[in-house]
Amino acid sequence: MNPIQPASRRTFLKTVGTALCAAPFVTSGLLARSPNSVLRHASFGGGGMAFGDLTVIGNWKGVELAAICDVDSHRAAEARERFPNARFYRDWRELLEKEGGQLDSVNVSTPDHMHAAIAVTAMRMGKHVYCQKPLAHDLYEVRRMTEIAAEQKVVTQMGIQIHSAAPYRTGVRILRDRVIGKVREIHSWCPKSWGDTAPLPRRSDPIPPGLDWDLWLGVCHHRPYIGSEYYHPFNWRKRLDFGTGTLGDMGCHLFDPLFTALELKAPIAIRSEGAGPNKWNWPLNGKVIFQFDGTSYTAADVLPVTWYDGEAKLPAGVVALLEGHEVPETGSVIIGTEGVLLLPHFSRPSLFPQARFKEYELPELGDLNHWGEFVKACMGEGKTSTDFSYSGPLTETILAGCVASRFPQTDLKWNSEKLRFNLRDANKLVRRRYRRGWRVEGLS
Repeated sequence: MNPIQPASRRTFLKTVGTALCAAPFVTSGLLARSPNSVLRHASFGGGGMAFGDLTVIGNWKGVELAAICDVDSHRAAEARERFPNARFYRDWRELLEKEGGQLDSVNVSTPDHMHAAIAVTAMRMGKHVYCQKPLAHDLYEVRRMTEIAAEQKVVTQMGIQIHSAAPYRTGVRILRDRVIGKVREIHSWCPKSWGDTAPLPRRSDPIPPGLDWDLWLGVCHHRPYIGSEYYHPFNWRKRLDFGTGTLGDMGCHLFDPLFTALELKAPIAIRSEGAGPNKWNWPLNGKVIFQFDGTSYTAADVLPVTWYDGEAKLPAGVVALLEGHEVPETGSVIIGTEGVLLLPHFSRPSLFPQARFKEYELPELGDLNHWGEFVKACMGEGKTSTDFSYSGPLTETILAGCVASRFPQTDLKWNSEKLRFNLRDANKLVRRRYRRGWRVEGLS
C-alpha cells in the first residue's frame, strides 16, 4: 500500500473538519451501525494492549475487523496474521480517510500522547470509540473528548476492564451497602516504576525496519530516535511528553471503584510529597494526596485519598489495620467508621477487623465482559459502564495528580469547571501545543 503524500498528511485533518458539515457518512449514536447489522471495526494499535483489545472485539459475534493501524509493522505482525482480511495502515489519518465512510467503531490503543487526536477525529466522524486508559495525555484533551462524545452521541468506553471484573464489582457493592460505615480515608498504591532519574541520552540511533518514527511521534515535536527501548515499544510511559507515569498508567484502575461506589467528583486540592521529575521523565516513588468534597458515602466534608507508587510504602498505622494479612502488590485500603476494606487489584476483597466480619458473606458478583459491553452497546443493546461522561472526570482527576507531581511539596487548588490550578506554572501543563502540521479539528 502506498502511503499518502506529505501534503495530504498535513491537510487531512483540516479536510475532515470541513467535510463533517456535509459528509453523508457522518452518523451519531446508535445510528452508526452498518445497514447489514455487522459492526465494522478498526483498531488503532496492533501490538501490546491493542492486540488484546482488537482480538476480543474482532472475534465478537457480529463484528468485522476491517482495518488495523500501527506505525510499527513488526509489532502488528501477529494481529495481521490473526485477521488476514483486515487492511493494514501505518498512518491513522489515511485509515480514516479511506475507511471512514464504512466504519462503525474503533478502538484507540496507542501510547497516551496520541489518544485524543485519533479519538476526537473518529468521534467527529460519528464513530463509536473504545479508548485505553488514561483517556488522553493532557487535561484539556480529556475535557474535549468528553464534550465531543456527548455532542456526537456516540457509544464510548474506557479500557479499564477490571471495572467489569468480580473483585472490583464486589468492592463497589460493599461500599455502597455501607458495610464498613462511611468512608474516612483511602490509601491506594502500585509498585510500578514508570519514572526515571537519568538525563536524556545525547545520541541518535538507526530507526528499526518497519517503524515509522515520525508517525510514532505524532503530535509531539520531532526528536532523534533512541534505541534500547528508550521510547518504543515500552518505556514511553516514563517520558513526560508521551506517557503519564505510574499514576497515569494505574490511577484510573485503582480510583475507579472509589469513584463508582462513593460518587466522587473532581478533587478540590492536591499535594505531591514525592520527588519531582527531571526535564524529560516522570518521577519515581510518588506520593500524591488528593482532597475530595465529601458525599453521602463519606464521614466528613472532605475525603483524603493518598496515592503511593514505586518504593513509596503505606504508613505502618494503615498496614496494622490489616491484622497481619499480607499486603497485596497493588490495591487500596478504604477506612470506614465501622471497619476497613482491603481491595486488591484483581483479587478477592477482605474486611477488617476480622472478628467483626466473620459472619459476613461477601456478595457473589461475577465477571462481565468489558469489551463485549461496548460491542453490544454499539449494536443498540444496553449501555457501557465507563463511557466518557464517567471516565472523563475520572481521568481528569488522575491527570491533575500527575500535574501536581511536577510541583512537589506544593498545595495546589484545582478548579475543575475552569480547568485551572491556583499556580500559573501548573496551568501551563493543562494543554500543550501540537507540532506544526498536526492541528486536529476539535482540539485546536
